[in-house]
Amino acid sequence: MAIKWDVLLNAVVSSIVFVTVGLVLFAVAFWIIGKVSPFSIRKEIEEDHNTALGIVIGAVIIGIALIVSAAMQG
Repeated sequence: MAIKWDVLLNAVVSSIVFVTVGLVLFAVAFWIIGKVSPFSIRKEIEEDHNTALGIVIGAVIIGIALIVSAAMQG
């Protein structure tokens, strides 16, 4: 069974591109949340143990992951 190197290389490059796009989108979304919120996200989650804020940020991350995943599927 011969390995099709061009197909493999294409898949690897596509994966690297989508990982990079996904990480950039995560960073931008977190930056926007930080700028829009009137409080320190780090303080709220780490010191005040604000579970609701952690859930909201987790939901944003899952939403962006679904969008990137759908883009990868075609």
